[in-house]
Amino acid sequence: MTPKNFEDDFLSQQFEASRDHLRAVAYRMLGSRAEVDDAVQEAWLRVSRYDTSDVANLRGWLTTVVARICLDMLRARKSRREDPMGPHVPEPVDETQEREAEMADSVGAALLIVLETLQPAERLAFVLHDMFAVPFEEIAPIVGRSVDASRQLASRARRRVQGAPVPETDLSRQRKIVDAFLKASREGNFEGLLAVLDPDVVFRADQAAVRLGTLPEIRGADAVARLYKGRAQAARTALVDGEMGVAVILGGQLRIALRVSFSGDRIAAIEAVADAEEIAAIEVEVLER
Repeated sequence: MTPKNFEDDFLSQQFEASRDHLRAVAYRMLGSRAEVDDAVQEAWLRVSRYDTSDVANLRGWLTTVVARICLDMLRARKSRREDPMGPHVPEPVDETQEREAEMADSVGAALLIVLETLQPAERLAFVLHDMFAVPFEEIAPIVGRSVDASRQLASRARRRVQGAPVPETDLSRQRKIVDAFLKASREGNFEGLLAVLDPDVVFRADQAAVRLGTLPEIRGADAVARLYKGRAQAARTALVDGEMGVAVILGGQLRIALRVSFSGDRIAAIEAVADAEEIAAIEVEVLER
């Protein structure tokens, strides 16, 4: 057997050994038997083309591959859900199939219905971290956010699953911080910006935002304050996927969403999202002044 054939055979064996685990991940993400099978099959088609010789934790790597596929499927499902058909209802698993029955029992129909109310990125962060103990350092690149922002996604999802909404006092305090940030930005008030930015604040931008003329990452209050000084004319304080953030509205359309993380009474991180597909999947509620 050639080294390449041996490697392919080993990968095939490892994939089959992880198949039940991968189906469990996909089922919690998708709640649909047909989509689970599609996701796992697509995962095999992708990984069979990869060189896995440097992968230290093959099972963990396979988990992230399936998670990325499920995230894409959830986002596609959400973008199609503009008709009056109502929310997707998770399919019960056929009780005649023992392994799938066990999988369904381990999740619970009630939990699946709650998971359906989450945003795709929230669902992925919660499922991977809380159900499969995947560290946020591995979740962050899948959802395209920082480790802290990924942790916030899971926390927000956890509150919704447990029926505990974000305390109104926290949102009220965060709104004042964002309002002060945007006011200082519009007025070109450098000192005002520094007052609401954490000294170690990090700004990150997706590729679409970079094409609009910013750097992919900027660190430190001084540099971030210089970036926003005299700007934010079209920016509005908003709830971005249920969390306090900023919406940049141009021509009546959402062009950029800023996800904001806080440390105490200061802004600790800003993530600029301008990618059209992700923007379409974001729920934004502009808060009136």
